[in-house]
Amino acid sequence: MNPAADNPRMARIQAMLTQALAPTRLELVDDSHRHAGHAGARQGGHFTLRIAAPGFAGKRPLECHRMIYAALGELMHTDIHALSIDLLPDAAVDLE
Repeated sequence: MNPAADNPRMARIQAMLTQALAPTRLELVDDSHRHAGHAGARQGGHFTLRIAAPGFAGKRPLECHRMIYAALGELMHTDIHALSIDLLPDAAVDLE
């Protein structure tokens, strides 16, 4: 089952990340239900992202986070209130 299929916001996030970063692994979880009643939850979702991408090789975590924010563009100001990012090792890069 693909949770993004029932959640247009998640589908858009996944599509933007896939197009910009070509991740080898991408897991996106909508944590918005855990923040019900929180002021920011009304304007954007709370998400946890686990991601690996070849473009992250040799970069510091902050640089990778900036690449993710750039890939998401305006969504960071409209659809996403909070994004927890867990950078995963990229098996394709590790094999080189």
